[in-house]
Amino acid sequence: MALVEIILPKLGESIKEATVLNWIKKVGDSVELDEAILEVATDKVDSEIAATAHGTLKEIHFEENDVVKVGEVLAIIDSEDESVIIAEEEEEALDEIFPNKPIEEKQDKVLQRTDASGRFYSPLVRNMAKAEGISLEELNQIQGSGAKGRVIKKDVLEYLSSGRKTTKSQHSPNTPMKDSFNGENEIIEMDRMRSMIADHMVYSKRTSPHVTSYVEADVTKIVEWREKHKEAFLKKHGQKITFTPIFVEAVVNALQEFPLINVSVDDNKIIVKKEMNIGLATALPSGNLIVPVIKNANQKNLLGLTSSVNDLVNKARMNKLQPSEIEGGTFTISNVGTFRNIMGTPIINQPEVAILATGAIRKRPAVVETEYGDVIAIRHMMYLSLSYDHRVVDGNLGGSFLARIGDYLEDFEANRGIG
Repeated sequence: MALVEIILPKLGESIKEATVLNWIKKVGDSVELDEAILEVATDKVDSEIAATAHGTLKEIHFEENDVVKVGEVLAIIDSEDESVIIAEEEEEALDEIFPNKPIEEKQDKVLQRTDASGRFYSPLVRNMAKAEGISLEELNQIQGSGAKGRVIKKDVLEYLSSGRKTTKSQHSPNTPMKDSFNGENEIIEMDRMRSMIADHMVYSKRTSPHVTSYVEADVTKIVEWREKHKEAFLKKHGQKITFTPIFVEAVVNALQEFPLINVSVDDNKIIVKKEMNIGLATALPSGNLIVPVIKNANQKNLLGLTSSVNDLVNKARMNKLQPSEIEGGTFTISNVGTFRNIMGTPIINQPEVAILATGAIRKRPAVVETEYGDVIAIRHMMYLSLSYDHRVVDGNLGGSFLARIGDYLEDFEANRGIG
C-alpha cells in the first residue's frame, strides 16, 4: 500500500487559497480515481477536488470552513497506486509564500500551526489571530469548542466579542462598536465570498494608486440600432443583443490603439499582454460580484462577443462557471448602469491596471452640430469612467484611451446590419 497526498491545485491565475466547503467523502470511505472527495470555494467560483488515486481516505487535514493555501495537503489516500512523498516540510511551504526571506523572518510572518503542547490551529483561526493581533500564547487561553477541543472560528469571534481589546484602532471597521452586541443592532457576518472580495479590494487600493477619468458619450446611434435589430438578431442568431458586447467591442478597438493599457506590473517591469481577455463584473443573486472573462475578445466579431457575454453571464448567475472562465483577464468592464447609476469609480481588478465603468443611458437635451448650425435635440447620453493605476498609466494615456472608447461608441455604424 502507498500513501497518496491530495493537494489543493491552482484554481486560477491570481488565486492563492480556497475555503473548504464540504467533505463529500469521510475518513474510511473508499474512493475511486477522479471521484470528487470535497468541495472548495474561492472568491470567484466553487470547485470540486477529485481523488488522484483509488483506495481508502485515510486522513483529512482540514475541516469545513478552513482556509487552505494552494499546494497544501488536503487529505491522504491509502492506495495501491505508486507512492508519493507525503507532505512538504513547513519551510518549503513558507518558501512559496515568502521567497528569498530568511527562515527566522518567515516564521515571524505566520502564526505557528501548533503551540508548545501540540494544540493544532487551522489556517482560518491563524489568519484571524494574526489580523486581530492575538499571540500564540493568548490563543492558547481560548476554550475550543471544536473536535478534540480545537479552537474554531466561532470561538475566536466569541472571544473578541467578550471585550478582549485588539491592537487595532478603536474605530477600525473590523472592530465592533460598543453597542454592537447589546441586542439592539443586527449583526451580519460576512459570507465567505464577501470576505474574500473585501480582502481583494483592500489589496488593490493598497497596491495601485487609483486615478479616475470621465467622458460623456452620445450613444443614440447604438440605442436606435439595437431597438431596430434586436428581434431580428434574436431570430437569426438565437442570441439576445444587449449593450454589453458593443461596449466590449469598443474597448477592444481602443486597446489595439493603446496597448499599454493591456498590461500588468511585476515589480519594476511592465508586462504587455498579447491576448485581450475582457472581464465582465457580474452581480450574483446573493449580491456579490464575480468576473467571468471573454478570452481573446479581439478575435471575435459582434455576434461572437454577444454569444460569449450571454453564455458567461448566464453561467455566473447559475453558479456554473469553471475556474478557467474567471482567470486570465487583462481588462475589466463594470456596467454600473445596470443599477441605474450614471457613473462610478470602480476599483481595479488586480493584476490589471485599468477598469471601465459604463453608466446608465439617459435621454436628455444636448447640443448637436448640423450643416445648418447647432441645434438642441433629445439624445441618448451616458458617462464612461476609467480607473487606472497611476504607477504606469498617466493622465494622458488613461484619458486618451477613455476618450477613444467614447469615439468608437459615438461613431457606431448605424447601418451595419445584424451580421
